[in-house]
Amino acid sequence: MTGGALEAVRARRSRSKVTDDAPSRAELLTLVSAAGRVADHSSLRPWRLIELRGADRERLGRAINKANGEKGASTKPLRAPLLIAVVASFRKSEKVPRWEQEAVASGVAHVLSLLLDEAGWGVIWRTGHYTRSKAVAKAHGLKKDEALLGWLYVGGKPSGSRPGRRAAVDARHHVSRMPAAKGEVVDTATGSTDGATP
Repeated sequence: MTGGALEAVRARRSRSKVTDDAPSRAELLTLVSAAGRVADHSSLRPWRLIELRGADRERLGRAINKANGEKGASTKPLRAPLLIAVVASFRKSEKVPRWEQEAVASGVAHVLSLLLDEAGWGVIWRTGHYTRSKAVAKAHGLKKDEALLGWLYVGGKPSGSRPGRRAAVDARHHVSRMPAAKGEVVDTATGSTDGATP
């Protein structure tokens, strides 16, 4: 298994510092269209994205400071030329609980970050306690059944810059088999059961 999505995932790194370059709206829409193909129970599409550029980031900075009980504007939103607010937009459903709908919104954000990275853009997903504040929600025009999950900060990758390293994941520590039922024998080499009592 080589190339494609596997290599894109292995190569992805969060970029805390980016240049003032940013993808165009047309490029962004193309990537969002692809990211929207994540697994989505009942095809509810319980998410939306809000594009923040220019003065939008300053308005967000004021909302963040207001949420923190401070005057003026936070400069945090100015760390990238494009911020993409990730919003879980919950739908009424008897089949799909809210946690699952939020997982879909998170999935869209993660896939979008991969696509942006593969397209040559620097990306980092930022959050903060103020994502749940009234001031920040109002600035984004969130509705009653919506929740802000943070922002993708997007910009150009600085030439010669090296992203932070992340230790490789040892999958053996995160993948297991279902516990054997009473009376089953587990083959420790394969993890399979034969249903026989030892």
